[in-house]
Formats: sequence, C-alpha cells, structure tokens
Amino acid sequence: MSEVSPTRSAVIEMKDERRAMHEGYVFLDEKCLLLAGEILRELERYGRQQSEMLALHDAAAMALLAAAMRHGLQGLQVYPPADLSDARVRTHAHALMGVRLQEALLEVGAATAAEAVNRSPEAESCRRAFAAVLVAATDVAALSGNLERLSFEYRRSVRRARALQDVMLPELDRSIYDVENRLEELEQEDAIWMRRGAGASA
Repeated sequence: MSEVSPTRSAVIEMKDERRAMHEGYVFLDEKCLLLAGEILRELERYGRQQSEMLALHDAAAMALLAAAMRHGLQGLQVYPPADLSDARVRTHAHALMGVRLQEALLEVGAATAAEAVNRSPEAESCRRAFAAVLVAATDVAALSGNLERLSFEYRRSVRRARALQDVMLPELDRSIYDVENRLEELEQEDAIWMRRGAGASA
C-alpha cells in the first residue's frame, strides 16, 4: 500500500512522474537500438581490418623466414632496424550517444634505417612487411577500443531500461492505483457523511 497522501494533487504528481519515467525508458530503448547498430557496423569493420592484419602478418612471417634463410638468425638479429622515433599515431574522435569513438592511423614517416653491412632484398622486404603489420594493428586496436566502450554503454543502458520497465514503472503504476482507490473510498465516505448530514438537518 502506498504511503502517499491520497489527494488529487498527489495523483497528478505521480502521473507526471510516470510520464517522465516512461519518456526516459523510451529514450534508453532508442539509445540501445542506436548503440546496437553501431556495434554491428564496428564489428564488420573490425572483422575486415583484422582479416587484413592477419594476412599482412602471414606475409611478414614468410618474409621473416626468407630473411632468416638468407642471413641466418644471428645475422638477422644484428640487421639495422627501421628508426620509428618519428612515428606518430594520428587519431580522429567523435561521439555517439556519449560514447567516444575514434579512428587511428600510424604514420611511420620515412622510417629510415642505418646502412646494413650485408644488405639484402629479403631483409628489406621483411622490414617493410612488419611495418605494414604495425599500421594495420593500430587501426584494429582503435576499433577494438570502440567495441569495448560501445559494449559497456549498451549493457549499462539495457540494465537501466529493464529497471525502468520491469521494476520502477510497475511499482509506480501500483502506487497510483492504490492512491486512486484510497481517494475514491475517501470521496465515497465524504459523500455518505454529507447525505447523512443533509438527512439529519431535514
């Protein structure tokens, strides 16, 4: 039984609260749909980029094998690496329903390397192949972060929407029903007392 005083103003206030609560539920429901759509789009992009990265990784592994066969493992270990000190990750961010989404691009620049004593096409190809893997991995990492943030916000919004739909709105409906019933009973009692008073005065 609701503890709210059974008055018309209380009923009006509770119905206003229910209307606002229902609008909040509708907003959260629409938000969940938007987030779910964006998750599907990001998953599609993630799948494409991950497949591309894995293909580049396989090519890099083959290039590494060829370079190791040419120079031997020890020779390859001392082969001058590319200088990535000027490499930068460029990001572009935007928001969807308060969720930060970003795109990332690794710019390696010239990526020069010291002159190798025993320079070979196999080792140079290996270096370029692994640089391509780094660029692809940067994009995949950004997409992975987007999916994590979208998934977190989606789950949180679903929990809030369910709490409104399954708990708060039904409880408020019951409270409104109880208050209206009590108010109707009081009004009937007042009407009875007024009729008795009128009969007694006559």
